Amino acid sequence: MIEIDPSSPKPPFEQLRSAVIAAVREGTLAPGAKLPPVRRLAEDLGLAANTVARAYRELEADGVVVTRGRNGTVIAETGDAAHQTLQRAATDYAATAARLGVDADEALAIVEAAMRAH
Repeated sequence: MIEIDPSSPKPPFEQLRSAVIAAVREGTLAPGAKLPPVRRLAEDLGLAANTVARAYRELEADGVVVTRGRNGTVIAETGDAAHQTLQRAATDYAATAARLGVDADEALAIVEAAMRAH
């Protein structure tokens, strides 16, 4: 959950930008994860829509997110082609596991077993 500290000397758009980058580094936001629409996130955080839009623009300029028009803003894939392929596969696997009702621990155990088998 992203929180904005109104008493911080750091501007709100920068707090949001930094929070998204931190979540990506921690793995909380994986490549392909969809960010909330600008207006909804602005409302949730008590910010102006232009503030959230600025943070999204700066994240896109930094290559952290990709905006796909009406399809929204998603976390960008990073690294070389092999790494990007693995990120896409992991995102697909996570979506399949969730759709099948498999929790994260069990899904990770299945991946670990598959890795050991190879």
